[in-house]
Amino acid sequence: MPQLPFKVHELSVGQLSARSGAAVSALHFYESKGLISSTRTAGNQRRYTRETLRRVAFVRAAQRVGIPLAVIRDALAELPDERTPNRADWARLSEVWRSELDERINQLVELRDRLTDCIGCGCLSMEKCALSNPYDNLGEQGPGARRLRVDRRSANPAPTRAAQEAAPPTDAAEGCTPDVRDCASRQEC
Repeated sequence: MPQLPFKVHELSVGQLSARSGAAVSALHFYESKGLISSTRTAGNQRRYTRETLRRVAFVRAAQRVGIPLAVIRDALAELPDERTPNRADWARLSEVWRSELDERINQLVELRDRLTDCIGCGCLSMEKCALSNPYDNLGEQGPGARRLRVDRRSANPAPTRAAQEAAPPTDAAEGCTPDVRDCASRQEC
């Protein structure tokens, strides 16, 4: 890791990248999301304060444990005068994030435990599929497709009278033909 003289107060994006271990593109992305900020030289080059190193370290550490960038940005915005986060800030925020992480861990453990049964069915459309329909929330709305609704009237020209008479009856509440609903309820899709 290249060392910077103590008297250097501003870093170029390349220096910040080398010191923080973050790619230049990541630093530009962080800046676009409001996680870090820079000033511009007369030649329109970005310059970062030395404190930006700590902000980048904070962002990367939070990302490593699965905290979304929007949450990290909100946490950094709470700091007065956009100051650099310190050890106490990390301790306070990590305590708040701990419960979110515990909940995610519990969800992943449950998903892992149910994964074998789901893959065993071969079609991923089990009545209570842990992957595509956790807790069968969609099943509470009744049989039939719930996520994909196709308005066939807007995609096709108006059917002729003969076509209307030949078409299977539709369930107006469901918006699908009985055979589609039956397929979904029998999980033969």
